[in-house]
This record gives sequence, structure tokens and C-alpha cells, in this order.
Amino acid sequence: MRAKGIAYDTGFVRHGDISLKTFDLDEVRRDLTAIRDDLHCNAVHLVGGDPERLERAAEIAAGLGLEIWFSPYPLELTPSEVLDLFADCARRAERVRAHAEVVFVTGVELSVMNPGFLPGDDVLQRVEQLMGRPERMREAGERLNAFLAEAVGVVRRHFHGELTYACIPFENPDWDLFDFKSFELIRSAEVAGVYAESIRNVVAQGKPVAITGFGTAAWHGSGAVAPRSMEIVEHDEAGLPVRVKDGYVRDEEEQATYLREVLETFEAEGVDSAFVYMFALADYTHRPDDPSRDLDMAGPGIVKVHEDGRWEPKAAFGAVAEVYARI
Repeated sequence: MRAKGIAYDTGFVRHGDISLKTFDLDEVRRDLTAIRDDLHCNAVHLVGGDPERLERAAEIAAGLGLEIWFSPYPLELTPSEVLDLFADCARRAERVRAHAEVVFVTGVELSVMNPGFLPGDDVLQRVEQLMGRPERMREAGERLNAFLAEAVGVVRRHFHGELTYACIPFENPDWDLFDFKSFELIRSAEVAGVYAESIRNVVAQGKPVAITGFGTAAWHGSGAVAPRSMEIVEHDEAGLPVRVKDGYVRDEEEQATYLREVLETFEAEGVDSAFVYMFALADYTHRPDDPSRDLDMAGPGIVKVHEDGRWEPKAAFGAVAEVYARI
């Protein structure tokens, strides 16, 4: 694998509210240094909704010699708002590209994460519209491709490096617009038997392939339902995670084994770039003395974040580091 990476959260913005309340550049530098030196990554997928934060993190990553996948992550934005966000971020990414390798990610799962492509007021309603409706998937893909053609035109006016789009496979983007094919491909029990073959098939199509958005949580049985492994958490009326549902047991080795296996699959099948999801999810706090509130059990982060903000590696951290050092 050429690019061995991980996603790094700079804060997701939804309805004007940002998920990561503080953004300390010294802490970002500490984290990105650990990503390079301890995880043996040579690339980082910087995700978030705040252009300034993305640029500041990218500057630090550039100084550390990491390849940067600069990824504005629109959530519940109209198409015109997405284009404005992309234009702002493209200008910033081009500034960073003057002294680093930068790939611009022209959105992630846009058709379900934002209005304008599918009916529904939020992501859950939009996903429901897809279930058992291949014609709805096809229509969403057509709308998305029309939008992506416009979006790529906007981005290329400001950014002159390589582009990709992180798709859900049903979206079927027009890959002629992009330099990399990027797929959100998460292994679960339902697809485990054909997972390697599916990777092999997309690699065989010729353009370099990146796998983004893959991972699972740290509870027993999570690997079998990896795309839904965060659903063991209950939320309050504001949508914030508050407790783990009854009956789930923390199992860091499950997460570690899962990531080791899928990374080895990517290497064996000729994937160009892989980005584990993710380094840390700060609002899924680790509370070892209170299992019902140990939200980290349900989080995809490979480090566990304590209530005082410090983090420590999970078993998955060691698994990723071992594979990346070896391949």
C-alpha cells in the first residue's frame, strides 16, 4: 500500500454546532506526530466542517511530512452551501499544497449526509428511502453526479492537485472527474465472504483505489455489524450520546483483530491508500469505572479519550501500528 493513513477529526459541523469544542494546535501537533511516529502512517485524512481548522491541521501535517487528504465534510448543507464550503477549502488546500502532497476530497457520502439528493429531513430518513429501492439509489446517483461535475469545476478553479470523492458504492460517481477512486467499504458479517473479491474488483478497474471510512467499535460482536457498531449508544434530546445500552461488553481485541484483518486484505488486493476511521472521537468518552457510560466502547477511535482530555492507545492502535510498520 502506498498511502498508509488514518482519519483525524477536526470537528464536524451540523446546523452551526461543532462537535469538537476546543481545538488546541499543540494537541493537534502531538496527535499528528504520534500518527506519524507511533502508528507509522505516511498520510492523514483530515476531516471536518471548519475550513480554518482544516487548514491549520494541514499545515502541521505538512510540516511533519505527511501526505494530506484535505476533506471538508458537509453535514445538512444545501448544494449551494456545499459549493461555498468547497471553494473556501480548495483555496486553503492549494496554499498547503505549495509545500506538501495534498489530495482534495470533494465530499463524503454527500447523497445521504445532505439534503438535495434524496427525500428526508435528516440522514436517517434519507437512508430509509434507499431500503429495497434500487430506482431511488439510481436517481440519487444521477443527481449526485450532476452536482459533482459542478463541484469539481468549482474546486479546480482554486486547487490544482489531485481530487477524489469518498463514495458509498451505490452512488456510482463518474470517476473520470477524479484522480483516485475512494470507497467507504466497511466489512460486516453479511459481506465478509465477498469482501476481498469486492476490493479486488474495484482495484482491477485501473484507477488508484483508496478505502476510507472503515472501522468498528470496541465491544464484543462489533465486527459482525461494523457499519452499525455505534448504534449501541442512547442519545439525549439534543442528539448527544449519553449511555451505552444494556448487554454490551467492552472488547478492545475485537476492534484490533478487525482492523488488522481488513488492512491485510487491502494490502493483498492492491489498494493504493487506506485511512482507518478514526484516530479519536473525543465526545465518546472513556469511563472505565462506569460501563453504562463508557461511550468509548461504541466509538471507532483507536485511542480512548478520558474526561480530562488525555488519551491512551487502545489495542487497535497497536494492531494498526504493527501492520503499517510491516507493509
